[in-house]
Amino acid sequence: MQKGRFEAFSDAVIAIILTIMVLELRPPHGVSLEALRPILPQFLSYLLSFVFLGIYWNNHHHMMHAAKRVNGAVLWANMHLLLWLSLTPFATAWLGENELSTWPTATYGVVLLGSAIAYFILTRTLIAANGKDSAYAKALGNDFKGKLSPVIYLLGIGLSLIWPIVSCGLYVLVALIWLVPDTRFERNLAAHDNLNP
Repeated sequence: MQKGRFEAFSDAVIAIILTIMVLELRPPHGVSLEALRPILPQFLSYLLSFVFLGIYWNNHHHMMHAAKRVNGAVLWANMHLLLWLSLTPFATAWLGENELSTWPTATYGVVLLGSAIAYFILTRTLIAANGKDSAYAKALGNDFKGKLSPVIYLLGIGLSLIWPIVSCGLYVLVALIWLVPDTRFERNLAAHDNLNP
């Protein structure tokens, strides 16, 4: 199965999700800097979600560059990931409009957790489709960040019932962990290409 359509479809869905999110931002009804204060929570939740979606898009691109084959299981795992990512605008808007309230913060965490689990499932289906000894599997390695993220999200969801601000801090922490440039795929693919000209 060709992966070109698969990648193009995923890119398009993520682009639409980003567009929906930015359309949720409404300009203030004033012309002073003070008029921006009421929309600051919405802007910050938008910014965090934009970073998360950018991380997923970037990692998805690297995964698909490393993978040589996709199959039906990979397609469905990818749809599962896109389902969770498509819930991001809703969770972002609810969090931004309710300034660190318990249930919006917990819901945001659930969407992040669902996305992380779906991403993990996608990585496993790609290993199954490409083989445990494939360049993709070697590049993925032990996927420490992919295993750590759901644990932090679960902690954040639990803490949202007591300290929503701490939960948001944990969500930001995961984003910071993933923002550190991850060169696994480039490094391992370059080594693989050098061994197999």
